[in-house]
Amino acid sequence: MGTVLVTGGAGYIGSHNVKYLLERGHDVLVLDDLSGGFRDAVPDRLLIEGNIGDIRLLDKVFTEHRIDAVMNFASFIEVGASVKDPSSYFRNNLGNTLVLLDAMVRHGVKKLVFSSTAAIFGDPEYTPIDEAHPKAPINPYGRSKWLVEQLLTDYASAYGLQSVCLRYFNAAGADPDGELGERHEPETHLIPIVLQAASGRRESIAIFGEDYDTEDGTCVRDYIHVRDLAQAHWLALEYLEAHGRSAAFNLGNGNGYSIREVIETARRVTGRDFPVESGPRRAGDPAVLVADSRLAREELGWRPEHAELEEIIRHAWAWEQQKGKRW
Repeated sequence: MGTVLVTGGAGYIGSHNVKYLLERGHDVLVLDDLSGGFRDAVPDRLLIEGNIGDIRLLDKVFTEHRIDAVMNFASFIEVGASVKDPSSYFRNNLGNTLVLLDAMVRHGVKKLVFSSTAAIFGDPEYTPIDEAHPKAPINPYGRSKWLVEQLLTDYASAYGLQSVCLRYFNAAGADPDGELGERHEPETHLIPIVLQAASGRRESIAIFGEDYDTEDGTCVRDYIHVRDLAQAHWLALEYLEAHGRSAAFNLGNGNGYSIREVIETARRVTGRDFPVESGPRRAGDPAVLVADSRLAREELGWRPEHAELEEIIRHAWAWEQQKGKRW
């Protein structure tokens, strides 16, 4: 295989995938405008600073490098921000991805691994959520990703551009070696927020709703270690190389954890206590979101290696403790 172009490869999930590919001997090139990524998250020699919506830059990259496949992580990801400013989400997540797909077609690159989201399913009709579950996104972020998935079906038929779409729920954790981790500003994900409270960088955390139809009344979510996500993306690339056909897979551990379980596990791992406040339910928060990832296990041979919540939090805590030293 030639070079793998990783767009958005300097971000949280993208950078972990870059490291995973390099460990397996792939030649990698990263294209990232650094709007949500960090220059020091990838080897400097690999980084091209720029946006996937830049037609001239894409033509230059595809002309000067023997790109064999693309992994696309270049998207905006915050649900709340997509509701406030849907235009930016559709322009970036849909419009710029369309520019990238057209460049791939022009230059004969026919393999794409697309980082999608469980947000395409909307409010679940049943759980665990499998690939057959109806797609009914309830926010612009989810709609932008679902529209790209639909585009990819048409591009496969018309141009032979084959893709694997990976829909996952809550990416969490950090590189077990301590080299990479989550650096969103502002942070909106539960585990890093809880750990910021444990480290003293945040005064408290809030639980939004404690009257859900779950065992302890708080929402249940399916957390997946970012390193296991990297494994899945690599296996998706191998799948395209071996089979040459498009597919879509749901990724998750299949056993959700409640917000209270996350909090108590964080207290146990860190050995620290921190204030927890109660707040009202947030609109659009389903009680349970858990993936059925049997198809990914069967077709890709995916085997998560860091599935336990305690291990996910332990790696994230090691990264949180480094933040004060590094930044």
